[in-house]
Amino acid sequence: MKYLVVLCDGMADTPSHYLENKTPMELANKPTMDALAKTSEVGLCRTVAKGLKPGSDVANLSVMGYDPAVCYTGRSPLEAASIGIDLKDTDVTLRCNIVTLSDEENYGDKTMVDYCAGDISTEEAAEIIKTVEEKLGNDIYSFYSGVSYRHCLVVKEGTTELGNMTPPHDISGRVVGEYLSTHENAKPLVELMKKSYEFLKDHPVNLKRVAEGKNPANSIWLWGEGTKPILKDFKGKNGVSGAVISAVDLLKGIGICAGMATPEVEGATGYIDTNFVGKADAAIEEFKKGTELVYIHVEAPDECGHRCEPENKVKAIELIDELVLKRVKEYLDSANEDYRILICPDHPTPLLIKTHSSDPVPYLIFDSRKSLSGVDTFTEATATATGRFIEHGPSIMDRLLENS
Repeated sequence: MKYLVVLCDGMADTPSHYLENKTPMELANKPTMDALAKTSEVGLCRTVAKGLKPGSDVANLSVMGYDPAVCYTGRSPLEAASIGIDLKDTDVTLRCNIVTLSDEENYGDKTMVDYCAGDISTEEAAEIIKTVEEKLGNDIYSFYSGVSYRHCLVVKEGTTELGNMTPPHDISGRVVGEYLSTHENAKPLVELMKKSYEFLKDHPVNLKRVAEGKNPANSIWLWGEGTKPILKDFKGKNGVSGAVISAVDLLKGIGICAGMATPEVEGATGYIDTNFVGKADAAIEEFKKGTELVYIHVEAPDECGHRCEPENKVKAIELIDELVLKRVKEYLDSANEDYRILICPDHPTPLLIKTHSSDPVPYLIFDSRKSLSGVDTFTEATATATGRFIEHGPSIMDRLLENS
């Protein structure tokens, strides 16, 4: 038996005026998903338990069968694992975004213009983080380069008691002052952010970007604090070998901590320009190697939600359907082996709010051996109408694997 998970990050949405009171899932031309939905189990799943923040960390851990209430130690430690940082038990890590802020003199008066600094390239970002480490790194603070705008700070003998370290994608277009933590322990970190602006605004990479009409990466933004993660081995826990295919360090980090394969895909960006076919082919290669479960994570719908790009969010869903799902399903059909497919978002990223919500997500489980009475099209509304609901998100993996 083979198992395929197609995790469409942030795909779920709410009807909005951007799309004539429809959702991207309702408007997208997704013939493969809809064909599967006709003979699949379809319903809703609460991937973010009440009381937890609706981050991709918490939500993806749930879909992968890990209970965040038990094992979650923060987002950035998972990304640190992907980068290859050897964390000590006393280290605290933080996500270090590089962002675009407006140019008001007082840091607190600046606006979060762009949480990803114009989707800055990894190569440009590496130069930025190198300078940040040179200027701000010391025996306590160490900065590590990641992918695109996503990087990592390790604080020696640190604390996670920092007050509210707000994710930058939650405050797009807002003045940042009221979102800077006032907790005493956070003051040195906020000071690092302020200092970074002073030397990054004139950094050669940023001067070049501005000359080209691009957003500069003129400040670091720290959030997502946590400590060294401990996840049970995926195969030991579930009885099947697994692989995670993703462009983002968070998902790779979860895979590494869970003992799963994490193959690299050239051209995988985390946005709508990602190498969709490359991700599909990487999944097929894993199946050919004997891997039993492959978890394909596609970030594009989420990024389009954060940026309020309705047409691109629709397009992202269509590209997942055509270039990822269809391609891998055709391979599974030709392999003469039974298989099951789970398709779902990790959380909604509604265009109206441009950030994550905690609402339950639609899911679809297809079994090549069975033909169930499903729904005509896979959407938030049709999933709700079935009345089927998984309250405990982490149990969806057991449901896919038929372990419950």
